[in-house]
Formats: sequence, C-alpha cells, structure tokens
Amino acid sequence: MTRDRFVAARWIALLLPAALMAGALGSQFIGGLFPCEMCHWQRWPHYTAIVLAAAAFVVPGALARRALVAAAAIAILVSGGIGVFHAGVEYHWWQGITACSTTMQGSGGSVADMLKRIMDAPVVRCDVAQWSLFGISLAGFNAILSLTGGFAVLWLLRRRTVSAFAR
Repeated sequence: MTRDRFVAARWIALLLPAALMAGALGSQFIGGLFPCEMCHWQRWPHYTAIVLAAAAFVVPGALARRALVAAAAIAILVSGGIGVFHAGVEYHWWQGITACSTTMQGSGGSVADMLKRIMDAPVVRCDVAQWSLFGISLAGFNAILSLTGGFAVLWLLRRRTVSAFAR
C-alpha cells in the first residue's frame, strides 16, 4: 500500500504542475492573456516541481526519490502561496508589492521604432484579473489547485507508524 501511495504522489507531483503550466502557457500563447510579474513568480516553482518530480522517476534509491517528490510538493505549495497573495492583490484585499509590467519585446531599430514598440505594448496590471470563472481568477485557481495538490502529495508521502498499543 505504501508503494501505491508513493507512485500516486510522484505522478501528482509531476502532472499537476505540468498541467497548470500547460494552461498558463496556453492562455498566454493561444488565448492572448499576457502574464504580469506575479504570474511569472507563480510559474518558477512549478518549473522547479516538474524537474524535481521528473528526476524522481530516474534517480536511484527510494529515499532520494521520496525526497525529490517531497521537494516537488513544497515547490507546488510555494506556487500556491504566491497564488494566494496574487489573488488577494487582484481582489484588492491587500496592496501588491510590484508595479505593473509591460510585454514589450525586441530591441534595436530607430528611436521612433523603439518608442512605437513601447507605446504599442500592452501594460499588464497585477491587481486586475484578466480572466475569471465563477469569480475566481487564474491566480485563484492556481492557489486552489496548487495548495490542494501539494498537500495531497505530502499526505500520500506520509509514513504510517504503528503504535505499540495498536499491536
């Protein structure tokens, strides 16, 4: 039974952040939703979790695999915590700690070309949700799914101890 729980934890630790990143990148590149600075902050722990969980499939040693999955779960929880903070900024529960960001790309060209790129680039505000479903923003969904998934992985990794009285 313990092995089955570990296998489930390892798959969740890999597939949850991969699915969340697929959704985030899809909404950016297909849906045209540009990420703000705090959106990017939420992505880095997911990238880390994907690498850690993937390594848990190839690293020898049960203890090392378990440690990698636990570290991936913590990275997922960190993204969820950032998601809670970002959602709170979007819902105006508290003040954000970052300025708005821009999506301007490219360099070179004349001064007029650079000025045109700056003026045409959309400004993405961290305190305004670009999309929501049932009143929950993308940051809110990340918070809900990441915190639930991260705690589920840690719960699945827990070792069952048999007390002396239960024998």
